[in-house]
Amino acid sequence: MKHLLNTLFITTQGSYVAREGETLLIRVEYETKNRFPILQLQSVVCFGQVSMSPPAMELCAEHGVTVSFLTEHGRFIARVCGPVSGNVLLRREQYRYADIPEMSTIIARNMLTGKLVNSRNMLMRAAREREEIASKAILASAAKAYSRHLRGITEVRNLETLRGKEGDASADYFAVFDHFITANKEDFYFRVRSRRPPLDNVNALLSFIYTLLVHDTVSALESVGLDPAVGFLHRDRPGRPGLALDMMEELRPALADRLVIALINRQQVQGKGFTITESGGVMMDSETRKTVLVAWQERKQEEVTHPFIGEKIKIGLIQCVQAQLFARFLRGDLEAYPPFFWK
Repeated sequence: MKHLLNTLFITTQGSYVAREGETLLIRVEYETKNRFPILQLQSVVCFGQVSMSPPAMELCAEHGVTVSFLTEHGRFIARVCGPVSGNVLLRREQYRYADIPEMSTIIARNMLTGKLVNSRNMLMRAAREREEIASKAILASAAKAYSRHLRGITEVRNLETLRGKEGDASADYFAVFDHFITANKEDFYFRVRSRRPPLDNVNALLSFIYTLLVHDTVSALESVGLDPAVGFLHRDRPGRPGLALDMMEELRPALADRLVIALINRQQVQGKGFTITESGGVMMDSETRKTVLVAWQERKQEEVTHPFIGEKIKIGLIQCVQAQLFARFLRGDLEAYPPFFWK
């Protein structure tokens, strides 16, 4: 089983990443602040005004450590990675499947089944835990609606219809998302999903953690030799990691949404940590961003029993296991791709 290594998040503005032997050095104003052996790292994520020397990039590429550059607000800019792993036959099979509409529909439907099941479980759990009768009833009703959505995608035979049903299900989910939130409702409320830019504190948290989830999913797919850009539900578009977006659909409720809700309800984040920009978007300050990143890393260290392989794994390895299962499906070792179901 693959070992879960660390993701190095660099958020201090003006930082410079240098190389010293097999170690990355983090320097601020020519002073070395930290040292990280490359063998302990899985990836590096740089936020805002963070730069890296060519020798440091070379060290990362040699050891398969992906480097991602994001804006200070968390919007993806670029990635630096080494030679593509895996064999060309696996990717050719991925491309063949993507070119067959019927196969694309089957694969996308399996992934969306995982998303709908995990979203329904979120709703059912919240309904059980809520003491307020009105919210409990609303969440329970939404969970029942999700059961209908699940039945509705079973016989879908084309991608356009599948996307429409997924859109209906997502609208129902986000229509009740505010009822997940039980603390500090003045600062953390949800009305509608907004992305570019996020228009409230909750959307800012969701977008930021979704970005982290995409990063980890892309890395997992590349580690087994798959092409993150060629998806099935999310079709080809320059610069878009379609397969990573497909696979993360089933993981959003369990990995991202639950963390956002926990951060708010446990009051680990506060309204004062968010500001409105001139464009009307909402962004986190550096301290809040660090709090979220620490929580994300801690969450990845927790263990869960994977429902398909039946083994206990760290949550941060779920994408790696799903990528391996998808590769096995493409090779013909599995009859279908098994989505991840969160219990």
